[in-house]
Amino acid sequence: MVIKQVSLETVCGITSKLPASPYPEVAFAGKSNVGKSSLINALMNRKSLARTSSQPGKTQTINFYNINHELYFVDLPGYGYAKANQEVKAKWGKMVENYLHRSKQLRAVFLLIDIRHAPSENDKIMYDWIVAHGYSPIIIATKLDKINRSQVAKQVKLIKDTLLTKPETVVIPFSALSKQGREEVYEVLDRLLGKEEECDEKIL
Repeated sequence: MVIKQVSLETVCGITSKLPASPYPEVAFAGKSNVGKSSLINALMNRKSLARTSSQPGKTQTINFYNINHELYFVDLPGYGYAKANQEVKAKWGKMVENYLHRSKQLRAVFLLIDIRHAPSENDKIMYDWIVAHGYSPIIIATKLDKINRSQVAKQVKLIKDTLLTKPETVVIPFSALSKQGREEVYEVLDRLLGKEEECDEKIL
């Protein structure tokens, strides 16, 4: 995939109506501070189009990025911020469930997990939630540059074992610093777009 044009097209809050998307969508989910904005910026070849909040856990919007007028990256609000109160967490849950349930164009969900640690309880809940909505999450193991190369296979296995993933689940180690893993994500997106007209399934 060659990304030539990107724009932040729609920002949806808790009371916003989801846009009637003319293009396929791929969503990005992950806990606060897992590197979601860095990943999206790296994929879009932009330094700061996707921005992090100065107060983690406070950003409660779903952001739609138009990619080449053929695809949307959908940035879901980060979860699991310890200091977020229950009201904020409830609103986040309602927004994300509404999106997963109502989007007619969602084709795949990327779930970001910090490769340095075992998935948290919130990560496991999110993984199960995505599966329950009929999608097969594609795991992106972020912060790859923070560990030694010799540790990668062990940490990927830890992620799979903790989440109880299916054997065919794709895990892509990724570094926003070196961009390692970006081509693998592009390959997934290319397959998705190539199958758009011939496949009526919403999972890869």
